[in-house]
Amino acid sequence: MRSPVHVGAALAAQRLVRLEAAAALSDAGQLLGGVGYQALSGVVPAALALGPMPALSPNAGEIDAWLVDGPVRLGESAPVRWATDGQWLFGAYDSTEDEARGDLDALVHEAYRAIFASLEAAGVPHLVRLWNYLPGINREQSGLERYRQFNLGRQQAFLNARRDAFAGAPAACALGTVDGPLRIRFLAGRVAPVPLENPRQVPAWRYPAEFGPRSPTFSRAVLLPCAPGRIALLVSGTASIVGSASVHPGDIPRQVEETLRNLNAVVGAAHERCGARFSVSDMTCTVYVRHAADADLVRRSFEAGVGANSPAARRAIYVQADICRSDLLLEIEAHATADGALV
Repeated sequence: MRSPVHVGAALAAQRLVRLEAAAALSDAGQLLGGVGYQALSGVVPAALALGPMPALSPNAGEIDAWLVDGPVRLGESAPVRWATDGQWLFGAYDSTEDEARGDLDALVHEAYRAIFASLEAAGVPHLVRLWNYLPGINREQSGLERYRQFNLGRQQAFLNARRDAFAGAPAACALGTVDGPLRIRFLAGRVAPVPLENPRQVPAWRYPAEFGPRSPTFSRAVLLPCAPGRIALLVSGTASIVGSASVHPGDIPRQVEETLRNLNAVVGAAHERCGARFSVSDMTCTVYVRHAADADLVRRSFEAGVGANSPAARRAIYVQADICRSDLLLEIEAHATADGALV
């Protein structure tokens, strides 16, 4: 394993903001990358990672953009495209293979091998956050759910690369799409993030065997020094899970309530590791909804939990996506930055 870069005055600043895509693209020299859900034109390769899910809210043209102060260099370690300022890196992988032929775990293994190779090529070693978009995530293929096949390939790739596949894994989410290739987007840095777990949940990498032959490889959240005196909290996709079990099947309001309890628990874990203060009601959230027809109920339930006039309610983006477990109807990812330092 590589040693973490010590954080000090030399840390290159990175700003994470949700804003109109046109605003981010107006200064493309400082746009490292971003995640959005509407097709955009005139985007330089790897600068913007588009999630292939239908948008369910009017502000879906906004993106989560990572902005940096210095010049951005574009690179490619085929089939991975990336952009870096030397301190931070944002990358994109899109499969060119036909997944329907099987061997999804092998495809995922190769995808992550290519991602690790791109980090080596760019000299930016530490994975911070990943977004995995997998078509037919809950569909059975070759006798095993595709998400479980995905976990087989992902964990093996981490192990083969001698990277943390358990405690210390990056934050991540895995969302299901109707069609299209396997897509992976990722943020990396020369600074190692601080992984966080949720005390209300079993760490994903300790899930029992009933959830598949290999456990998922991600931490519930990470803390990341993003500028001198600033900390970012990046929360993985979070759902209605207590311990390792899904709870409140079929009940959207209660699934939203449980998900918000989990987000609050992660915030509490963050406060134990840093001097920055965060609040779920002030965070920037993306809400993934399994069934588009449920979007209004999910939104009302979310706003009831965070406050209808809160920054979280005003900024939330809703998109349609399948969740990694078929009994989960929604998932929420969140991020925020605040003044403070790691402790």
